[in-house]
Amino acid sequence: MLAFLDASAVIYLLEGDVPTRESVRRVLRDLEREAGEAPVLVVSALSRLECRVRPLREANAPALERLDAFFHDPGLSVVAVETVVLDKATQLRAHHGLRTPDAIQAASLLTVDPEGVFVTGDSDFKKIPYLRVEQIPP
Repeated sequence: MLAFLDASAVIYLLEGDVPTRESVRRVLRDLEREAGEAPVLVVSALSRLECRVRPLREANAPALERLDAFFHDPGLSVVAVETVVLDKATQLRAHHGLRTPDAIQAASLLTVDPEGVFVTGDSDFKKIPYLRVEQIPP
């Protein structure tokens, strides 16, 4: 099973307070129990941009190092933002009213595995009826 972490999930996991980090871990453990094995973690290349802005703006070197280590982890799959992803994102934006970055995030998963699980803190993704969304509880 693929578990796609959108930018909010990555930020919650790496930069959130203890309860927030634990909420993400709980979602991932639940997916592992369901599948009988640890999910393969996937992100969009766009998440790297979205996640690194605040630490760069705030000159927060430790946070930036954590994020960079996460995105360079050899066990993490990164979906490139290519034409096929952008074409799918265009459809999602046109038909479901998502903002462009959100449409790219959802399209990244749907392009590589339409049956994968989209892990997010954002309820807007539930607008897509064929996207399996696991929302991180507050």
